[in-house]
Amino acid sequence: ENIMSNLNDTASANRLHIGFFGLRNAGKSSLVNAVTGQELAVVSDVKGTTTDPVKKAMELLPLGPVVIIDTPGLDDEGELGEKRVTRARRILAQTDLAVLVVDSTVGMQQEDLELEILFKEKKLPYLIAFNKADLMKDRVNDAENHIIAEKTDSAKKSEENAENRIYVSSLTGENVNELKERLGAFAQKLKNEKKLIGDLISPGDVVVLVIPVDESAPKGRLILPQQQTMRDILDNHGIFISCQDTELPQTLEALAKPPALVVTDSQAFGRVAKDTPADVMLTSFSILFARYKGSLEPLVRGAARLATLKNGDRVLISEGCTHHRQCNDIGTVKIPGWIRAFCKAEPEFAYSSGGDFPEDLSDYALIVHCGGCMLNEKEMSWRIGKALEAGVPIVNYGIAIAQMHGILKRSLEPFPQMLALLED
Repeated sequence: ENIMSNLNDTASANRLHIGFFGLRNAGKSSLVNAVTGQELAVVSDVKGTTTDPVKKAMELLPLGPVVIIDTPGLDDEGELGEKRVTRARRILAQTDLAVLVVDSTVGMQQEDLELEILFKEKKLPYLIAFNKADLMKDRVNDAENHIIAEKTDSAKKSEENAENRIYVSSLTGENVNELKERLGAFAQKLKNEKKLIGDLISPGDVVVLVIPVDESAPKGRLILPQQQTMRDILDNHGIFISCQDTELPQTLEALAKPPALVVTDSQAFGRVAKDTPADVMLTSFSILFARYKGSLEPLVRGAARLATLKNGDRVLISEGCTHHRQCNDIGTVKIPGWIRAFCKAEPEFAYSSGGDFPEDLSDYALIVHCGGCMLNEKEMSWRIGKALEAGVPIVNYGIAIAQMHGILKRSLEPFPQMLALLED
């Protein structure tokens, strides 16, 4: 029942992430509550009530499945305030669509204008919601978005595109539904139609999913990459058969004809490659997710760095989720062991997990990242971009393991455009 429930849900990593930004007391949290129809965020007249980003995965009509993020005020004060502001700006890396909430009684402030410039630099779709419209006097009713006559000069200067501006009241509910409709229109433009595996198979094709069950496997359920791959196969009218790596030979023998594709958990790559016939395409869940999130090319390029690591080189092993470490954990035990054996050297390893991704990467010779199934595409792209900006090669678990087992070329056969990178 737990597995089926997870299969039917849209994972947070695949939901549109909508971030609400603005100054303290602009009414961000009140507007979040009004938009969601829930007491998602704590509301107070005291400035700075929201101290950390608050996330909520939910269904929001007319958008569908989304993650709403309420952030601390961008004008927070003091040393702790600066850290909160940094965290709020960090949320931009996860945001697909931004809402800048402005107190309409004071208009756009310098921090608001700077944030709008940042949205434009990052090519991030955004709306500006002028909140507290109920407090304004002498309003005129605009048929489209209730534009208010008494705007401040700074607000007028920023009014470059009325489509991006709307006046609302979280107290009275004025234009809140209109705001949701505007968000829905933006969401339609951003709708992601990419397929995880569906474009690699035809209706009726059989896919074998190799899922080891060992001490690191969660009890009583499948992990997200496995669930999502199964669902995408079903959505595209394919057939999947799952087995452990120890049962792969018997599974293949039981099939009337060879499968169209074998997909394996990365840590079983070596054994699965030996047992999979050469005329059957093979790849991993991790590689599928790297492609799905639009990041396969830089990760394939980063694989070459594994062979040139030297004693003392610092390697960051980063995971997008947090979990209880097992005695034979893939990130802290298996991958470091495979790297040492492959490069015949003793690099130094550092680790990060969840949202804890270092700001300064310049000290690292290589970053080895998990498949990123718990991160949305924006977050994964931001991490890869940070690495490339710092001149640090980055590779993910699946590609790294395939490289170290000498089967990277084979694991990329489903993606011919990637094979050329191995010859560069």
